[in-house]
Amino acid sequence: MISDEGLIDGTWVLTIFVTDFQVEKNLRVKGDLHVGGLMLKLVEALDITTDWSDHGLYWPGKTLWLSRTRSTLDQYGVQSDANLWFTPMHKGLRVMMPDLQILDLRIDFSINIFSVVIHLCKKLGIRHPEELSLSRKMSREELKKNKGVSATRRTQLPGLAAPNDHLSDRNYESNAIGGSPYRARSATSPQGTLRGGYGGGQQNSPSATAVGGHSPNYSFNANGAMSPGSAHSLSFDGSLDASLINSPKVSVKEAFAMLNRPRNLAEKARISAGWLDSSRSLLEQGIEENSIVLLRFKFSTFYDINPKYDAVRINQIYEQARWSLISEELDCTEEEMIMFAAIQLQVEKQSRLPQPSYDRSTSQGEDEIDFALTDLQASLDGESLLASGDITRTPELRDYLRFFKPRKFAIRSFKRCFFVFKDTYLSMYKRAEDANEPPVLSFNLKGCEVSSDAYVLAQKFSIHLFIPRPTGMIELWIRADTEEQFARWSAAFKLAAKGHTMADSSYEAEVRTTLTFLSMQHPASDVTTNPNDLRFEPDNYIAPRFLGRTKTDQQLCQSIMQAHSNVSSMNLIEAKLNYIKAWQSLPEYGFTYFIMKLRNSRKEDLLAVVSNRLIRMDLNKGDSLKMWRFQNMKSWSVNWEIKQVQVAFEDEEVVFHCLTADCKVVHEFIGGYIFLSMRSGDKNQMLDEELFHKLTGGWL
Repeated sequence: MISDEGLIDGTWVLTIFVTDFQVEKNLRVKGDLHVGGLMLKLVEALDITTDWSDHGLYWPGKTLWLSRTRSTLDQYGVQSDANLWFTPMHKGLRVMMPDLQILDLRIDFSINIFSVVIHLCKKLGIRHPEELSLSRKMSREELKKNKGVSATRRTQLPGLAAPNDHLSDRNYESNAIGGSPYRARSATSPQGTLRGGYGGGQQNSPSATAVGGHSPNYSFNANGAMSPGSAHSLSFDGSLDASLINSPKVSVKEAFAMLNRPRNLAEKARISAGWLDSSRSLLEQGIEENSIVLLRFKFSTFYDINPKYDAVRINQIYEQARWSLISEELDCTEEEMIMFAAIQLQVEKQSRLPQPSYDRSTSQGEDEIDFALTDLQASLDGESLLASGDITRTPELRDYLRFFKPRKFAIRSFKRCFFVFKDTYLSMYKRAEDANEPPVLSFNLKGCEVSSDAYVLAQKFSIHLFIPRPTGMIELWIRADTEEQFARWSAAFKLAAKGHTMADSSYEAEVRTTLTFLSMQHPASDVTTNPNDLRFEPDNYIAPRFLGRTKTDQQLCQSIMQAHSNVSSMNLIEAKLNYIKAWQSLPEYGFTYFIMKLRNSRKEDLLAVVSNRLIRMDLNKGDSLKMWRFQNMKSWSVNWEIKQVQVAFEDEEVVFHCLTADCKVVHEFIGGYIFLSMRSGDKNQMLDEELFHKLTGGWL
């Protein structure tokens, strides 16, 4: 007997498309048939002798791989109206590196993006793959309009076990986070509420190579030919490592065809829509075979950069920094641009010369244990405490500075007053003699936003403070008279914003970094320039907005050569590291933008996600309106039904729609930075993928 649905025995017809041979097969199956049995039945029906071990079942209608071979069709929800694909899991993919080289690879399209990046970084010799991810390149048209409110997640399938509870729903309190994104090889993944201290211990020791999942079958283009409309494609031979350590030169004209060039803050926010979901596979996100995807450093916290181990990693970070400045994705002043151009010129000069060896054996004959003990002693001593020589007194700063409090329609006029900075408090007095009296103004800088502008040629050193108050943000501008004064006060303010005092061991290091950054911008005196040295195109070193504005090409080349004399003693690695440090010192460094609309608000605002905070900003001017620090965050989650991101802090709840990207992208940035802040330096641990997905996956 035959019913309307099929035979009376409960079987029904399932259509499967075999992509290798472009044929369809109709199989009569039952709902209790497991996925592995279905593939075996299909192979027997095809009766074709070949290796099917790399094939899997994909459900295009649900954008889902049927990867659990022991689960049944009923558990996956597969019925007679489903059309499945039987397709190879490893497919060709073109991966554009940060230096714009394109690698032709075979990648497993059935595993999630996080696992793909881990395997890819392991193959390329890049440590800490958790800092990178894959992205689509946004078209010019996509940068002109918002995506609209959206939220994409893999829905829970009937009969399948749900993932572990999402940790972002649990309390997230200051000094109430623990665990590590690296786990001991013999330990299981952390479960339940996280405990410990926010930020974890970030020690300078390399971690073990991340492992996890089955390794995809990588292959590289054998001919190494140039690809149409692309930079250099690489063949996998002995020159691969050298090409990734010292990148081939790419002209600006060629690079601009491959780079996003945002023209305003709104377009910078729309670029963020390109990031792929780390918890889903390539095919599940519409990435087709032989498509181009971008491998980029997604998070702005680089952990344990070590020249002995990270030659490829340092070069790729340097290249991403360089192109972000030249493409104007990140803004800087003209003086800073000249300095960056000078360091880039030094990198190019040094890349043609023999370099000191950074092998894994130390020149002094010390072993790894000696180095670890030296690093531990340095971290325990505390540089600032050694410098002060007095651990019983809280360090403070006292000096005359000029300040200005912006008001509407007010003329910018700086007043000279006496300032005292102690703990995290900034107090202002009219004169130094009044320091024992109640201050005219006093601010607690904990949780404030600090940005700085330094114009070395004009000797203008400004620090901008955005101080949170219950009524809103208070803006205060402070101007220093000297570089030393600017370096010390700005370093103190940055530590205070994080809740730390000048007794912190990183204070003196921050001061030295700022002074080094300023010294590289000094104009060289009595520099004789060889005319042959000026034979380079400034547009390969300078962002387009500076070209032809106030200086001719010849004058720009002259300025670059003068600045180059300040960095001409650096070797290749030193030049790249100084470029990266200067890049990290820029005010907008590490800002990932989104356009959002707060709950019960009609106005569109700009949301900046940074490594330790969220910032609400004015969409047109870029001014900070309000800031929320992660250390005060209790929970974060996504309401998938109404497509809202919900972030609960100690004193308020922030709820918003994201208009330029899927709300999962915002959620993943928040969870990703929490994950990275918990890293430790234990070499016997491996990357905890499960914890990453708990913090970023969006499961409720």
